[in-house]
Amino acid sequence: MRHHLVLRVVAKILIPLILLYGLYVQFHGDFGPGGGFQAGVIFAAGIILYGLIFGLDAARKVVPPAIVEMLVAAGVLLFAGVGVAGMLLGGNYLDYGVLVRDPVAGQHLGILLIEFGVGTTVAAVMITIFYGFAGRGR
Repeated sequence: MRHHLVLRVVAKILIPLILLYGLYVQFHGDFGPGGGFQAGVIFAAGIILYGLIFGLDAARKVVPPAIVEMLVAAGVLLFAGVGVAGMLLGGNYLDYGVLVRDPVAGQHLGILLIEFGVGTTVAAVMITIFYGFAGRGR
C-alpha cells in the first residue's frame, strides 16, 4: 500500500482522532451513551485501520501481540478484581458502594473501573482477532 499516498496521509490524520474519540466514549460512558464496550471497539478500529493502511508488520510493531495478550488478561482481572474487592470490603460481588466511604463516590469509581476493564478487554480481543485473521496467510 505504499503507493496510496492519499490514504496514508488521511489515515495519519484520522487515526489519532479515532483513538481520542475512543477515550472520550470510554470516560464519558458513565454520564451518557457509551462505555467500555463501545470505546473498546472504537479504539480497536483505529489500530485495525492502521494495520490495513500501513501493513500488519507495522501494526505489530506499534502494538505488539504480547502486549495485546497481556491487555486481554488485565482487563478481565480488573473487572473481576473490582468485584472481589467489593466482597472483601463487606458488600456483594460488584457492589461498588463499599469501595470508598461515600457510597455515591464508590459507585462512580466502581463503574469507571469496570468500564475501563471492559474497554481494555474488548479492544485487545478485537486486535487479537485482527492479527489472527490478517496473519493467517503467512
